[in-house]
Amino acid sequence: MEPNEVKNKAAEVAEELTEKAYNELVAVRRDKLKNLQEAGCDPFQRTKYPQDSYAADIKAEFAHLEPEQETGKTVCLAGRMMSKRVMGKASFADLRDHSGDIQLYVRRDVVGEEEYAAFKKCDIGDVIGVKGEVFRTKMGEISVRCTEVLLLAKSLLPLPEKFHGLKDQEMRYRQRYVDLIVNPEVKDTFVRRSRILREIRAYLDGKGFLEVDTPILLPLEIGAAARPFVTHHNTLDIDMYLRVETELALKRLIVGGFDRVYEVGRIFRNEGMDTRHNPEFTSIELYQAYTDYKGIMDLVEDLYKHLAQTVCGSLVIPYQGKQIDLGHWERLTMAEAVKQYAGVDYYAWESDEAARADAKAHHVEVPESATKGAVLVEFFDAYVEEHLIQPTFIYDYPVENSPLAKRKADDPAFTERFEYFINATEFGNAFSELNDPIDQKGRFERQVAARKAANPADTCQVDYDYVNALEYGLPPTGGLGFGVDRLIMLLTDSASIRDVLLFPTMKPVE
Repeated sequence: MEPNEVKNKAAEVAEELTEKAYNELVAVRRDKLKNLQEAGCDPFQRTKYPQDSYAADIKAEFAHLEPEQETGKTVCLAGRMMSKRVMGKASFADLRDHSGDIQLYVRRDVVGEEEYAAFKKCDIGDVIGVKGEVFRTKMGEISVRCTEVLLLAKSLLPLPEKFHGLKDQEMRYRQRYVDLIVNPEVKDTFVRRSRILREIRAYLDGKGFLEVDTPILLPLEIGAAARPFVTHHNTLDIDMYLRVETELALKRLIVGGFDRVYEVGRIFRNEGMDTRHNPEFTSIELYQAYTDYKGIMDLVEDLYKHLAQTVCGSLVIPYQGKQIDLGHWERLTMAEAVKQYAGVDYYAWESDEAARADAKAHHVEVPESATKGAVLVEFFDAYVEEHLIQPTFIYDYPVENSPLAKRKADDPAFTERFEYFINATEFGNAFSELNDPIDQKGRFERQVAARKAANPADTCQVDYDYVNALEYGLPPTGGLGFGVDRLIMLLTDSASIRDVLLFPTMKPVE
């Protein structure tokens, strides 16, 4: 037998032995449950427990205790047993609740023979309730001397082995519930996520914005570049589309008289998946009447500084081995950025043909009919974005790729639009919103026509109701949309979007 064959055979045998041992553990746990049920002690029949204290609070309150000092305080805790050390007439265990871990001290002469025997049959992972007095052990550990231990839920599956834990990344995403049990630092990420969202809401509310909700199911597919998910409404007998943005609904509200609105909402795009993209994600879009993209730029910078300081405690934060300074933001037009990093001057191009020739000379692929503006965008993608590590606003985008942004009055080839980049990644997109209904209608119709020319079966449509809303008058408005998940990745130093989504989209296991 060849060496590789021997190695593979050994691995197969080890896997079989591991699976056999695992199945035996599962069988033992099920037998324990059956015995409890037959004895009239089914833990799943219990409906509540008088929990009145939490591990972290107890440790904080009694941090001053000396070794072997008593408190006289009785507490009731509930949580999952993460370890157990049986030593004859006395045992130690670790209980984990939502706040952290605390040590339990269980003595047979305190809880009684029957209850102590029941405790010894408990398994790692079982959910228990305990009552007892807080004290500090001789070894200096704040603990609870239990007078009562009650099984509240039986764990029928063993947790991953203590020292190796749940390490398989894909399995962690698929079984997030196990990941959260055995990897406490994962829970910290999602606690911080919740705090970040609270801080964003508090910041915007403090600026006079109103949080609103808009429909997720839409009756038409707009001509946006993003591909939607399609479903069917049985009662109306029509196809409906999960939203790819909240923009058009929110701007209708600006027309209606709400001067500042925002939505924290789920967005759905039937597109690719990678470390920065998930088919469903959380975005925030906000719109402010009587300001422009420069005003929104100031708001973004101030918001990110506020989040860094309040959530991370510093304007300079670590991200994947880099130090990101959120206290300093560079501002460049797209033309300036391309000139700086590619050495190409948009304003030196006398024609579309000259722009395409320059692209060919620099090995930048562009369509045969590409305009100067389209070529500029391709140069940006090819030469600039990878250099934008520190926070940078790129503004004044060509009108060709900005169908909802207002043209610059002094240079109508460009729009009042910006995107901002951190760690070579786009984090958000903002406009001085187009409020000319005639211009908007024309842009929508050209966009839809281009989609249908490329694919005659395309079902996208012009949202004429939105055009109708504009005809009532949209005030000068600045708008912003940004992905919450990417922001949370940045503020929690997480490498993948799946690390900041409790339940990321996964291909089903056959």
